Amino acid sequence: MTPSHGWSRTRRETLTLLTALGTLAGAALTGAAPAGASTGTGTTIAAGVVYRQYDLTAGAGVTRVHVLAVDLTNTRVRLGLLYPGKVASRAPLSQQATAQKAVAGINGDFFNITEAQHPGIAATGASVGPAIANGQALKAAVPAGQRFGPELPPGTGTDDVLGVSGDGRARLDSLALTGTVTTLGRRLPLRGLNQYALAENSIGAYTSDWGGVSRARAACGTDTERAAPCGTRTYEVTVKRGRVVSGAARPGGGPIAAGVTVLVGREAGAQRLRTLVEGQRVSVRYGLTAASQRAYRFALGGYPVLTGGKPLPGLDTRTSAVRTAAGIANGGQRVLLFAVDGAPAFRRGLTIAEVAAALRSLGATEGFSLDGGGSSTLVARAPGAARVSVRNHPSDGTERAVPNGIGVFTR
Repeated sequence: MTPSHGWSRTRRETLTLLTALGTLAGAALTGAAPAGASTGTGTTIAAGVVYRQYDLTAGAGVTRVHVLAVDLTNTRVRLGLLYPGKVASRAPLSQQATAQKAVAGINGDFFNITEAQHPGIAATGASVGPAIANGQALKAAVPAGQRFGPELPPGTGTDDVLGVSGDGRARLDSLALTGTVTTLGRRLPLRGLNQYALAENSIGAYTSDWGGVSRARAACGTDTERAAPCGTRTYEVTVKRGRVVSGAARPGGGPIAAGVTVLVGREAGAQRLRTLVEGQRVSVRYGLTAASQRAYRFALGGYPVLTGGKPLPGLDTRTSAVRTAAGIANGGQRVLLFAVDGAPAFRRGLTIAEVAAALRSLGATEGFSLDGGGSSTLVARAPGAARVSVRNHPSDGTERAVPNGIGVFTR
């Protein structure tokens, strides 16, 4: 199926199925094409990548949505992780896309945006869920009680991801951290990788991918309460070339050199690390294991809203907001990147249930919710342009700095 044929079919679905199939948990979605909305076959950003905008009438009123249709059967197109180069870092999406030479993209995972409840602790800007870039594990997921974002649908968790597997197809899956710290014949479980919050009583590893932001946030909150006080029973060990080089009572900060791993422990995990002494040999091994056992080239966190062509039970039907999401169609060969416009005329937005219905009406059988509100951003190059521009209106009035996103790359 050629990109133009696929997008023409999507347009017919948008204008008809948004009415026919848009009723979900009492919310009716109807497609409209008022003056100012793009109503043609869309704008070709690159071979296999088409951008379009249209209006929906939802429960809270008319909202405008922006969609990128990406044909992964085109061998010149791929999806990848946009991020500023470090896990604990943020930048406007357009800046990330331009730096990585993406032709388009949307913002990604929810993230550690504030630490108002932990005075003196810096917000890390790190994302909630797992992340893989170019086949390499960047980070694992924080405990469910430590996440930022709306309440998760029943049966979902912080390990859930959208990614592209080795066969080039987009999929929904989950990624769990598997890792060990081995020393003197003992194996200690590793339960964290470059994440802003560690599980209680655990040990986490931080590498050069983390960045220079303080690691103190790792010991704050509990597995069930993000705002719980920061723990005082902590310990940190620095491992270089397979040997312990230093220890400290409190997690530190500053850049981590390549080849160096910093181990942070809290509660029982801290007690275990205190037994390590300078010069002791230590081996740290870790990886992200998919529930499907597939290997992923790229993945990032969020949560599922549509699986097998059906909305997940328990999706919110009351709270309308500016949203970002991604849909998967044609057995993973086609991806729909979806962002609601945040301009005052449209920012009433959609409920999560309405997002699932909208993705379904576009032909998606799987749908994945990403960070919304002021983070919602869709960027794409204009024909002949050297860099991307923001196509929706961020609800903050300007782009928000975000930790990651889904990038569309061509060659």
